[in-house]
Amino acid sequence: MNILHEGLLRLGFDKGVFSGIQILPIDELEAKMEKYIAILQEYNAKFDLINADEHDEIAIKHILDSLSGLPKICEILSQAGGADSLSLADIGSGAGLPGIPLSAALPQFKFTLIERMTKRCSFLNHCAAELGLKNVSVEENQAERLEQKRFDLCAFRAFRPLEKKMTKVLLRILKDGGKLAAYKAKKANIIEEMEALPQKPKYEIFPLVVPFLTENTGEEEERERNLVVIEK
Repeated sequence: MNILHEGLLRLGFDKGVFSGIQILPIDELEAKMEKYIAILQEYNAKFDLINADEHDEIAIKHILDSLSGLPKICEILSQAGGADSLSLADIGSGAGLPGIPLSAALPQFKFTLIERMTKRCSFLNHCAAELGLKNVSVEENQAERLEQKRFDLCAFRAFRPLEKKMTKVLLRILKDGGKLAAYKAKKANIIEEMEALPQKPKYEIFPLVVPFLTENTGEEEERERNLVVIEK
């Protein structure tokens, strides 16, 4: 079984559109993601990018996981008017996740990959060039230093709890009416994090279905994934 291809089909990428937003044809997206996986495998040890080395593990835990949030992100973009002038960012991009898969799927939107480490910025620029992502720019910076009201949507994979200072920083860089889209794990932990904030922002939690990860395949325990959408 071709895990990546089957996963893209299960996520509905063969439809070519989510919430009225056109996405890259599935065959082109699959080809780009296969190339991206190969680049990750080549450079992972040198740049300490991800905690996976095998093709299928990378495809499931990183590519399909990142793309599982695209239907909801397209819905957000559609609600914002769907114009290609909307500005999107991946904050703390690291290996380019979720920014590289998302930008590949949405070539009509401009993405900025924000990363503080110079060597990882070099890697991200290499990926963008190799994958032909003309809609991607890489910026060596920290979230705390970004200008205010810059982006319409900021996506990120939140491996650490959202706390007061960082939430304030992230909301500050959003335009009025902008949204944060945080990929996170257990819903119970998310609620606990959000309730601990002294000033609770308006947010919603959307369950994500990640093929071969959140589904019980009989091989390992199911893993919960959610997308937390926080509105400014």
